[in-house]
Amino acid sequence: MRVLLVEDEKALAETIRRGLTNEGFVVDVAHDGVTGQWMATENPYDVIVLDIMLPRRNGYEVLRNLRQLKVWAPAMMLTAKDGEYDQTDAFELGADDYLTKPFSFVVLVARLRALVRRGAPPRPVDLAVGGLKLDPNRRTVSRNGHPISLTAKEFSVLQFLMRHPEVVLSKAEILDNVWDQAFDGSENIVEVYVGYLRRKIDVAFGVTSLVTVRGMGYRLMAVDGGEPTQE
Repeated sequence: MRVLLVEDEKALAETIRRGLTNEGFVVDVAHDGVTGQWMATENPYDVIVLDIMLPRRNGYEVLRNLRQLKVWAPAMMLTAKDGEYDQTDAFELGADDYLTKPFSFVVLVARLRALVRRGAPPRPVDLAVGGLKLDPNRRTVSRNGHPISLTAKEFSVLQFLMRHPEVVLSKAEILDNVWDQAFDGSENIVEVYVGYLRRKIDVAFGVTSLVTVRGMGYRLMAVDGGEPTQE
């Protein structure tokens, strides 16, 4: 299992490198974003561990560039920051996991093994349902060419719906495919996010594409029309 570790704190990088090597990983190390990006494009890696605060090119830029260059190796982001905003940024750019420093080495190894088992995701394919377009690579959504701003979770819900157009999907199905397995909240969270989506992809354009099928779930319909409504 080959790992690329991009971490500018050299002592920490060496500690992680030694630990992962002892666990059976083959580890390459870069100490800045430019070098890390170059190494990721020149070599096949099973997983990339990428710090966010890097010299020369930060982790956000590196990850964005790698995904645009169609490097799909699973990426785990490391950061000293601790906030939902940073985590959301990472996932929206195509990260697969996220750890905040300081972290448990045991947890790091377990998560890396899980990412390696999962493997690189298949190359994203642009989705279209009527006038609604979704680009999984650039993480963009639009209706009839007009961009729509979504949060990371809204994007994930919409992406799942768009992969099953015209099909009734239950709350349980959406929850199982979009939320983490550790989520132990109510299925009603799905209803909340469907409401958020409706306002952005339908109400804002004066159309109805995301409909509720009473007692069963939700269906995303192909609607060609729709222009932004005036506030």
